[in-house]
Amino acid sequence: MRQYSADLTPPWKKPTPVPEVAAEPGLVVEEPGTGFCGAVIRCEAGTVTLEDRFGKHRVFPLEPRGFLLEGRVVTLVRPTAGPVRPTRTASGSVAVPGARARVARAGRIYVEGRHDAELVERVWGDDLRIEGVVVEYLEGVDDLPAIVDAFAPGPDARLGVLVDHLVPGTKESRIAQAVTSEYALVVGHPYIDVWEAVKPASVGIPSWPRVPRGQDWKTGVCRALGWPENTGAAWQRILDSVHSYRDLQPELLGRVEELIDFVTTPPEE
Repeated sequence: MRQYSADLTPPWKKPTPVPEVAAEPGLVVEEPGTGFCGAVIRCEAGTVTLEDRFGKHRVFPLEPRGFLLEGRVVTLVRPTAGPVRPTRTASGSVAVPGARARVARAGRIYVEGRHDAELVERVWGDDLRIEGVVVEYLEGVDDLPAIVDAFAPGPDARLGVLVDHLVPGTKESRIAQAVTSEYALVVGHPYIDVWEAVKPASVGIPSWPRVPRGQDWKTGVCRALGWPENTGAAWQRILDSVHSYRDLQPELLGRVEELIDFVTTPPEE
């Protein structure tokens, strides 16, 4: 006797199979019902937790065809035990395993101070090498007009500059305004020094102390926190506490990513 399948659904009404993807930590997906996009940080029996770029967490059920991966519908499944390869860079970008550094662009990013350059390298170094963007540091913003003149920014060589404590009405803001052009962009964060752009909780302190005017700010911070008055050692302690973009304030994150986008913009045809 011929055996018939109990499934009487016509073939054209059956859903198209979609790939199953392991919900490995760092995998970036979108939940289409809510539009929430984030990286996997935890996968437990029946649920997955995502974190977006602003640190917000959402928990979703592991349902068939429940997520979008690079615009394609997928079914997330619980990963099997084994070594996990990071899929995100420290800046939160998608990692490209085995990618080689691109030949350096003519465009550059200048930052005010060695500590700023080291912090940018710590968080955005992988991204910058893939994009071929070189970061250099300024000794001081007073040198900026001469540097911009010598660099001669143009369509194929954009110049981005990150300045400390860029607030309206200051000398820094006037210099920034004077050198900004179609191919030169100067942005800044509101902090007295880039140390303050690191979240206090990441460093293990309740807040950054207020230092009276007239005192060296970095030395005053060390004194107020009870640290040895060795600003080099203090900075290394702060830098060692930074592991990813989550350790930085959004006022710095947004400005650096704005500069990277600016200098990597291709010239118009």
